[in-house]
Amino acid sequence: MNSTASRTRRAAALVAVATALLASLALPATASADAARDPGDTRAVPARYAHQSLDWQPCEGQPALDCATMAVPRDWHRPGAGADLSIAVSRHRVADPAKRRGTLMETAGGPGGQGLLRPMDLVQGAPAVAAAYDIVSFDQRGVGRSTHARCQTPEEFQEFLAGDYRDQSPEAIDRVIANSRKLVAGCEEHSGDLLPYLTTEQTVRDMDLYRSLLGEKKISYYGASYATMIGAYYGTLFPHRVERMVLDSNIGFDGSWERFELGQPMSFQRRFEQDFLPWMAARDSTYHWGSTPEEVQAHWEQRRAALHERPVIDGSLTLGPNQLDNGTINAIYSDRAFPLLAGALTALDDWPNADPAAQQAARRLFGQYLSPEFLAEYFSVTCADTPWTKDIGTWIRRGAENTARYPLVGARTLAFSSVCAAWPTGPAPEVAVTGAHLPPVLMLNSLHDPATYYEAALGAHRALRGSKLVTVTGNGNHGQYPGSDPCVTDAVERYLLDGRAPAHDVTCPVPPTA
Repeated sequence: MNSTASRTRRAAALVAVATALLASLALPATASADAARDPGDTRAVPARYAHQSLDWQPCEGQPALDCATMAVPRDWHRPGAGADLSIAVSRHRVADPAKRRGTLMETAGGPGGQGLLRPMDLVQGAPAVAAAYDIVSFDQRGVGRSTHARCQTPEEFQEFLAGDYRDQSPEAIDRVIANSRKLVAGCEEHSGDLLPYLTTEQTVRDMDLYRSLLGEKKISYYGASYATMIGAYYGTLFPHRVERMVLDSNIGFDGSWERFELGQPMSFQRRFEQDFLPWMAARDSTYHWGSTPEEVQAHWEQRRAALHERPVIDGSLTLGPNQLDNGTINAIYSDRAFPLLAGALTALDDWPNADPAAQQAARRLFGQYLSPEFLAEYFSVTCADTPWTKDIGTWIRRGAENTARYPLVGARTLAFSSVCAAWPTGPAPEVAVTGAHLPPVLMLNSLHDPATYYEAALGAHRALRGSKLVTVTGNGNHGQYPGSDPCVTDAVERYLLDGRAPAHDVTCPVPPTA
């Protein structure tokens, strides 16, 4: 593994190259939306949607929020065709109306995350923002308390995750493809008439209706992960409705889902090898998994091989190699989860005699990543937003290549891509993000983000002309705000509260230690 000094030099070089590449593309920070261009208003919203009232009640499970339900067309391009969809919406109002400066909308990531209770994240983590904005969100079409998709039961879904995605035998490959097709068949059987309308482009039109029903001419926006794509699409279709926009940990919304997802095996492997393994090696006295990154990785591979031969059976839970991969993928999203992963790994060395707390951590981490509800929306969006290669032979080859080179996430390339190769709906209307007519957009991304990798963020930044990118070198976390980095907090809150976007792209270095 490379030393800390060499990693620091490499990070600095990457930031410098990015700055040089992007300097000529930045627009003045004073750029504003063109009020004469209303692309999202070219199609009138039918009165039965535009004139509905929201009946606010305390949210079930979170009475600090108000919740309501709004009706939206199944298909915004043919609002009279098909049954309406129901969208669950929420809001948190400022405590002092005299200090209110507007409405800040959030959406959830994933695709597949639920946004209804999400305002509380900012209420609790960003009190200065919550004191200035009503914070609103919703469960997007396809998930949660909104009209949602369904593909498989939990029991059926376990078959999709069973076995070992690294196995390249003909029998294993055939089984993975068959399981992927079975998942698609379940989606068609249970949600077929809904699937064509679960796209980002449809979601942002729901979002603008919600804006209208709130009585707001303009909104500000915060979105992380997949929600950056929602924000970029909203800004493209409704630029005159955007006051301020923060995009945190950015999807490569300048291209296709296929291209973006093909980059994730590299970035997850980088995060695992360059961040987690050294972290655990430095704590060998606690976890006893090796004192160097190479020793920790060898130990991890030994555990994985043992689970391939004999999975851990714990009641109804099976912990096999795919579950080990999945839990590891989940944990390395944030430095804060590193201790949880490390403790869970120790339980696998001697499961019957493992510390009960370590066993419980392993059950949580390795047994609860992904769900049939999450993936129903995930595949609906990623397989239909943009075109996807349908040739299964291509995915068998790419799956083998990714498994060999970037096994942590690369091993599941075939399983996930086979779903999209068999997906029954065509691509949604193209939305080409340019940043035209938008005010300056603030973007955040860490260098080692495993899911929304920095290289894709640079492409998104170039596409969203006039945006300002805050590059975080002090951690590799997915999701930077709200958080403990004062550099990030200052950049976001100067922008949201005072309207002061950085004049240039910004680098947030490692925060000083006390």
